[in-house]
Amino acid sequence: MKIATFNINGIKARLPRLLEWLDEFSPDVACLQEIKNIDENFPRLEFEEKGWFVETHGQKSFNGVALISKHPIENIMRGLPNHDGKPYDVDEQARYIEATIKGIRVASIYLPNGNPRPGPKFDYKLEWMDRLISHANRLLKSEQPVVLAGDYNVIPFDEDCYNPAAWTEDALTQPESRARLRSIQNLGYLDAIRQINPVGPMYSYWDFQRGAWQKDNGIRIDHLLLSPQAADILKDSGIDRVPRGKEKPSDHTPAWIELVD
Repeated sequence: MKIATFNINGIKARLPRLLEWLDEFSPDVACLQEIKNIDENFPRLEFEEKGWFVETHGQKSFNGVALISKHPIENIMRGLPNHDGKPYDVDEQARYIEATIKGIRVASIYLPNGNPRPGPKFDYKLEWMDRLISHANRLLKSEQPVVLAGDYNVIPFDEDCYNPAAWTEDALTQPESRARLRSIQNLGYLDAIRQINPVGPMYSYWDFQRGAWQKDNGIRIDHLLLSPQAADILKDSGIDRVPRGKEKPSDHTPAWIELVD
C-alpha cells in the first residue's frame, strides 16, 4: 500500500499535473495540502471518473487539505481537535483531515508556517503543534496503524536544508518548532523518510525564486510520521522529484511510503 503526501499549491492551478501524477505514480492514497478551494468547488468529478474516492476540508483561497484514495474513505474527521479531543471551534483554518483507509488511520496535515516571528502567526503555529501532539498521543491508544502525513513546515535538522545559515531566523527552524516535532516522534512515531534514507539530502520543497530548483537549493518539510503499528509494516519510502521538474509545478514534490499490505 503506497501513501504519498503532496502540497499541490492550488488545485485549480495544478489539476492537470496532479491527475498526471496520480496516473503515473499510482499511489493508493494521496494526502493533499493547500488545495485553496472550498469543498463545493473542488473538482471531484475529475477524480471520481477515474475511480478515486475523494474527501476534502477546504477553505476559500487559502489552506485546505484532502484525501484521494483508491479505496473507500471511512470515519472522516475534519479539523484538528482541542487538547481534550473535542472540536476546536475557534480555528477557522482548514489544515487537517483524518480518516480510515483499509484499516490504516491516515491524516493529511498542513501545519502553519509561522512567519513572521515573533508574532501571532508563530504563536498560532506553536499552539497548533501542541494540539497535534495531544491528538497524536490519543491516536496511539487505538493501537491501529497511523500515518500522519503532510507539510509540517518544520525543517527537522540542519542537514535537511541546503543552507542552514540562511534559515536561522525562519519559523521553520526555530528550536520551539523543532522541539514540538521531536515531541511527536518521542511519543513513538517514526520519521519514515529518514528511516529508509538516513543520510543525504531528501528535499521536498524548492522555492520558485532564485533558481532554487535548478541549483537544488531545497529543504525537507514534508514528512510522514508512523505509529509503531505502521512502522512495523514499513517497506520503503522516498521523495518523488519528477513532478517538481515539470511545467507549472507546485513548489513541493511528493514524499511517499510503501507499507506491506
